Amino acid sequence: MVKKMIGKKLKATRLKNDMTIQDLADRSKVSSNMISRIERGLTVPSVEILMKLANAFGMSINFFVEEAEKGSTVVFTPSGQGEPIFFFEDKHQITSLTQGIRDPNFAVFYDTLEKDCSSGEGGMIHTGEEFALVLEGRLEFVIQGDHYLLEKGDSLTFKASLPHTWKNVNDGQTLVMWVVSPAPNLAH
Repeated sequence: MVKKMIGKKLKATRLKNDMTIQDLADRSKVSSNMISRIERGLTVPSVEILMKLANAFGMSINFFVEEAEKGSTVVFTPSGQGEPIFFFEDKHQITSLTQGIRDPNFAVFYDTLEKDCSSGEGGMIHTGEEFALVLEGRLEFVIQGDHYLLEKGDSLTFKASLPHTWKNVNDGQTLVMWVVSPAPNLAH
């Protein structure tokens, strides 16, 4: 696992820097054969070799190894056990169901909204796509001036670059499951 990850990162970094294996070998003083073996995940480089490669890119050795500890490739979340990541004045509580996955391309959240909770006056605009599924309650969406009333079981998928707002129009709580792509950066 670590072998493949370091190899992938090395190759991606080399290509991003527009370097051939030979260019990197010349710059790092690590043989092209060794670089090729690392990139293909056939060998784990020594700390000394990793330092030479990292230096060739002007990076620290941590770049190649930090992800090995940071995050996993499978995240199981038992019911009610998501990681709370956002609270707003007791009206809005977001719980992540995907926190801890490595290099996420999307994120899934449970959102508990109290009566009259809304996204605010101005329309939100950001990159990517959003998906909302109402699990309980009722939520009104306005996307580019068009109104959508979502009730239990209803969902909405839209380009997040369109100005959008939402409001809980239920008499009590509304529970929404969001899927957001790309995953927002939630680094603490």
